[in-house]
Amino acid sequence: MIRDLPRRVLTALGLPAVLVAVWWVSSAHSTSFFWPPLSTIVRAFPQTWTADPLLHDVLPSLARLTAGYLAALAAGVTAGLAIGSSRTVRALCEPALEFFRAIPPPVLIPVIALFTGYTAWTAKVVTIALGCLWPILLNTVEGVRSMDEVLRDTARSYRLGRAATLTMVLRGASPRIVTGARQALSIGVILMVISELFGANRGLGAAIVQFQRGFAIPQMWTGIILLGLLGVTLSVLFRLVEHRTMAWYRGVRQAERGA
Repeated sequence: MIRDLPRRVLTALGLPAVLVAVWWVSSAHSTSFFWPPLSTIVRAFPQTWTADPLLHDVLPSLARLTAGYLAALAAGVTAGLAIGSSRTVRALCEPALEFFRAIPPPVLIPVIALFTGYTAWTAKVVTIALGCLWPILLNTVEGVRSMDEVLRDTARSYRLGRAATLTMVLRGASPRIVTGARQALSIGVILMVISELFGANRGLGAAIVQFQRGFAIPQMWTGIILLGLLGVTLSVLFRLVEHRTMAWYRGVRQAERGA
């Protein structure tokens, strides 16, 4: 597996490198105001996102994303375990869950702002949390619901305590929980930007809009590229955590294939 690492890295970087090269060459002689050469954008990147912008735009956005995502993770897993463990509760809650899941979180921003204010930190965190909640909650419910009945019977037969039973349920549902958490992370990045478009003074989304309104086009492009790099970085970090925490699950799958 370690021997294949260089080949996998080259494979992962191959297409992005080709796209960057195509962009660089195709825009090299561009005279369009809205489509500056990539070399101009690259030169503008360090001065746009270091020092003050890093402290007052990038870090606050990441803090809001982290707070909203962790709140959704805690609430989604907790509620999902409660709903998924009971067939009666699941039957009662599923219609309401489907209703609220169908409402796009950005639509709720004006409603949230009525209580917190458009520029409030809470409004943006709540928007991110609401968007991230549903994939985590629904995947947790499905993970608990689809657990092997043999595990449930084993827990009852051995009269396991609540803590031991909860650990067993979490372990059994963890593949679906991780799937929901991965989906929620990408949704959280999108909502982080959208929430900052509504009356925010600082933040990545607000900075990009301010660059666009001020016709600072190279700086606007640097913000878009930074968001892409941020998404890739978060995805890589999530996969590293998943690789460490879900090693047992890969072993089970490999054993099942070999059986």
